[in-house]
Amino acid sequence: MLRILIQILDFFYPLFGRWMSKEVYYFLACGTINTCSDWVMYFFIYNFIIQKQFIDLGWVVISPHISSLIIVTPITFMVGFCFSKYITFKHSTLKTKQQVLRYASILLCNWLITYCCLKVFVEIAGIYPTPSKMITTLITTLLGFVLQKYYSFKRHERVNE
Repeated sequence: MLRILIQILDFFYPLFGRWMSKEVYYFLACGTINTCSDWVMYFFIYNFIIQKQFIDLGWVVISPHISSLIIVTPITFMVGFCFSKYITFKHSTLKTKQQVLRYASILLCNWLITYCCLKVFVEIAGIYPTPSKMITTLITTLLGFVLQKYYSFKRHERVNE
């Protein structure tokens, strides 16, 4: 499946190759796929699974937009990690366990940013949840690329001695 995706991405790369490296192209393409699926899942979960209802766990009540975020996050985590490890940053020299832990730490930071932004955008600014999620994603994307490239999937240069 990944091989087919890489072939499709490689087919379209010449259209973008003059403006960006293949790594940036892969990041943007895979990120776009993961982000769009995230938005669709978020919309579907918010509107049809959670049905815009508050979730009362007895000790805490979770708003529908945060419940949807909690449900969609593990799915996009797995897809995003696989895209990053096997397509975008496949030349990383770090061990998989290290990559997962670093990727998870960045995801946690982005998740907290998303949580705070959703609270502000939806509950204070009155913006609908799905557009709020989209705005927040744009905020966290740039941060995500830089941290993934230079932290989660960095490459150690070998020095010849």
